[in-house]
Amino acid sequence: MKVVVMANAASLSLPTCFKQAEPLSDNLRFIAVDVETAGYDIASICQIGLACVGFDNSIATYSAYIDPGTPFAKGNTRLHGIDASTVKSAPKFAEVLPSLRPVLEAYPLIQHSRYDEKAFDAACRLAGFQVLKSTWSDSVAIARQAWPELRGHGGHGLANLKKVLGLQFEHHDAEEDARAAAEVTLKAEASMGRKIRMLSSSQQLTFDFQ
Repeated sequence: MKVVVMANAASLSLPTCFKQAEPLSDNLRFIAVDVETAGYDIASICQIGLACVGFDNSIATYSAYIDPGTPFAKGNTRLHGIDASTVKSAPKFAEVLPSLRPVLEAYPLIQHSRYDEKAFDAACRLAGFQVLKSTWSDSVAIARQAWPELRGHGGHGLANLKKVLGLQFEHHDAEEDARAAAEVTLKAEASMGRKIRMLSSSQQLTFDFQ
């Protein structure tokens, strides 16, 4: 299997709001990303969760609250438990992105559905930044290839995959959901017996047989 090592990967670090205790591994394969939003505007990111996956399948998770600068919808707060008091001292997206961007652009990104990519794109535009130049792949699409029998039998959402795969996580917490997306990807690879390469040139999933 061909492995491309990112230049200066070891020097990358997360913004301080992620409370990173140890340096990021210089041997990361991909990062799973999940966000929670404050309201119906997809740009209203109020939490970012990251699951950094190494070539040895190790997973290190991080999260940070973000002040969305917009009121919280009651329905959203009921879902994830985050409200204005939670993000009272949190930074705004525009303050976090400049130091978060190098990390997210250095590695392939996994999301469970395309919601997270769309949220990042919308939040970038709202803050006056260019969207991330990242390669995003969808663990829903990966799960559909690994377990096609779930279509029509609960589907490939995280709630059903949690039951089917025996995953342990708290749904609608960004850090927990990011870990779940990473675990779904790794379990799918194990089930199919092949690794998934995220290629920036094609933006498509390619399978390498072991």
